[in-house]
Amino acid sequence: MNDLTLNVVAFDLDGTLLDTASDLAAALNHVLRSLGRQPLPDEQVRVLVGHGARALIRRGLEVSGESNPELVEAMLPVFLDYYSDNICTDTHPFDGVETALDALLGKGVALAICTNKPAPLTLQLIDHIGWTDRFASIVGAGTLPVRKPDAAPLHEAIRRAGGGRAIYVGDSVVDAETARAAGIPMIAVSFGFSDRPVHELGADLVIDHYCELLPALAQLQARA
Repeated sequence: MNDLTLNVVAFDLDGTLLDTASDLAAALNHVLRSLGRQPLPDEQVRVLVGHGARALIRRGLEVSGESNPELVEAMLPVFLDYYSDNICTDTHPFDGVETALDALLGKGVALAICTNKPAPLTLQLIDHIGWTDRFASIVGAGTLPVRKPDAAPLHEAIRRAGGGRAIYVGDSVVDAETARAAGIPMIAVSFGFSDRPVHELGADLVIDHYCELLPALAQLQARA
């Protein structure tokens, strides 16, 4: 046990640990250009992220013109192939992330990732960033038959990291719904990809920079 009396801190990935907006926008815009449509700016793509690749494509198609389930399925491999080949072109950690992660590890807290990004792409990206050794578990779309906001992926990520007292860190309404379904406290980051004001997500606390993470964890611990 550590002085935080926490066992696991689990994180969402896109918009929480990593700013992936530019690379996701590039993959989505590759899809749109292949259909003869105009590309979308990164800032517009940011609010479309969070529900997985199919949902991102569907929402991008809706914003740019016609969308239907058949078109989404046809464009999915186009998106995934491009994204896999360009997964870490402009993606980077948010400021202060690595310092916060290392501080948690130094206190004996296990780290987990629970994301709706497909598991193979998640593992590929984490390897590109050089974070493979930091995380005790990584659960992505396809790891289980269900995905967030179902509670099962978050519970599984925590279980694989050793279980025990846990807190989830995310940026979107999907993350907030997942944490509530799992019965786990949530800290929201204000700089992520939320499609609504972060203070409307219903998180237990909101942080504006990763230097605030450990004090926020301690504050939630004191409430328990």
